[in-house]
Amino acid sequence: MNARVDQAVDEASAMSAAACMFRSLGDPARLAILRHLASGEHKVVDLTAHLGLAQSTVSAHLACLRDCGLVSSRPQGRASMWSLQHAAVLMDVLASAERLLAATGDAVTLCATYGEATR
Repeated sequence: MNARVDQAVDEASAMSAAACMFRSLGDPARLAILRHLASGEHKVVDLTAHLGLAQSTVSAHLACLRDCGLVSSRPQGRASMWSLQHAAVLMDVLASAERLLAATGDAVTLCATYGEATR
């Protein structure tokens, strides 16, 4: 392969990885979990109470976030304490998303392809 093809493959691979990361952040419940974990470690029961979601739902979202390298857990008795991985970088990404949303106004929520009406 020549350098130009290698560069295109590397760029495609990077864009694919970025798209996967954004899909992991593409659920309101997962974003709420991440925001809550930004305040510190929590058990699943704490998250279910705070978010008003079923335990199985929270656990499934935590598994997704763990598989994407965004959260981790440690045992504490019979429970697990969940926390953010790479908290500073993740909070920077979420803050950047908030700034972009502010700049675009209602465009994303009104988008015919990805907006709230498509849910």
